[in-house]
Amino acid sequence: MSELMKATGLEKGGIYRHFDSKEQLAAEAFEYAWQAAIDTRRRDLESISNSVEWLKQFVHNFINRRPLVPGGCPLLNMAIDADNGNRALRQLALEALRRWQRDFTEVITRGIARKEIESAVNGSEVADMIISSLEGALMISRLEGNKRALFGIQSCLNSYLDSRLQRWR
Repeated sequence: MSELMKATGLEKGGIYRHFDSKEQLAAEAFEYAWQAAIDTRRRDLESISNSVEWLKQFVHNFINRRPLVPGGCPLLNMAIDADNGNRALRQLALEALRRWQRDFTEVITRGIARKEIESAVNGSEVADMIISSLEGALMISRLEGNKRALFGIQSCLNSYLDSRLQRWR
């Protein structure tokens, strides 16, 4: 709260006048940060029609474009902060994860329908692999203070997407 008061110039009462509780404030802050992260990660994707290339560009954006809100991935941060302490905030993080998984699964399903992706590919498994790889590499990167793990996982994911996912005509 003290950091928020300093950043906004408001007293605690001024902040709480706009929110019913700390939990509501945290939920609103998470939704704002998560939307900023997703918007950044989705930049330039609307012009990409090929599903595999879309996924590769998303990975590129995740690694190379930082959201306007500093502090790492809001989903990873919220998942850790709200793990067992606050069920409502944990549920928010889970819903954000489910939306992210659904987005990737839809892209993969569309790619299968267009014959860009092998029909045997399990979209939800690939979505989980991409998300967990990116989030894990981000955690390592933040701890080490460099992008080595992020660049490494980008290379691995691109190779996987090219060799195992893409349907060769």
